[in-house]
Amino acid sequence: MDGGMVIHLDPDLEAALAASARRLGVAPEALARDVLRERFLGGATAIEPRDEWERRLIGAASDCGVSLPDSALSSDGLYE
Repeated sequence: MDGGMVIHLDPDLEAALAASARRLGVAPEALARDVLRERFLGGATAIEPRDEWERRLIGAASDCGVSLPDSALSSDGLYE
């Protein structure tokens, strides 16, 4: 370990993190770091636009704050 902080998660949060990480094909620890980095550092790896087209494209994008689970996008999930 690199001497960083250790966080103990409740079983339900740990299961949700593990499931999301599995769907994304990343380690749960990496996903947790990325989410915390985005939340507290505002995405320190922000993209710098190289030209006017990229500047306008990035300006048109918006952060919705949450992504829906796959089940919410199924035909059954739409009516729940």
